[in-house]
Amino acid sequence: MDDLDTALLRLLLEEPRAGMREYARILGVARGTVQARLTRLQREGVVADLAPHLSPERMGYPVLAFVHLHLAQGQLDEVTGRLILIPEVIEAHTIAGEGDLLCRVVARENHHLEDVIQQLIKMPGVVRTKTEVALSERVRHRLLPLVTLNGTPRPLTRNPAPDLR
Repeated sequence: MDDLDTALLRLLLEEPRAGMREYARILGVARGTVQARLTRLQREGVVADLAPHLSPERMGYPVLAFVHLHLAQGQLDEVTGRLILIPEVIEAHTIAGEGDLLCRVVARENHHLEDVIQQLIKMPGVVRTKTEVALSERVRHRLLPLVTLNGTPRPLTRNPAPDLR
């Protein structure tokens, strides 16, 4: 990643609707250069998605909860396959710590959240759940600080194995 990549990422985050021609004008490069850089960043997985950011709250789902699922041994793939069938489960991550899966769940109101949690607890392979309801968002999901961290983003590096000789 170089300075042009960093500048393009900033523009994508700050002005997502501007378009290739405007990005090229702002960056002072050809539109083809911007498109080639964006294509490469997508291919490398740096730019994972260009979809709009939607607000579940504005779509009628103002209740946000984080539900920890404790699973029976060997049930991760089966439970994950069932989770994708529940529209209110908008994210799920395997975790180390409290539980095996952490799900981000939205609901229309508390009774609806209870119904969703009941669906989760009745799911084969789920042993128990623990739910935490979010009261308010204090820091919105953001990536711009990572892009601007010390200028150009640093590549992911791994510590070499220690020399045991």
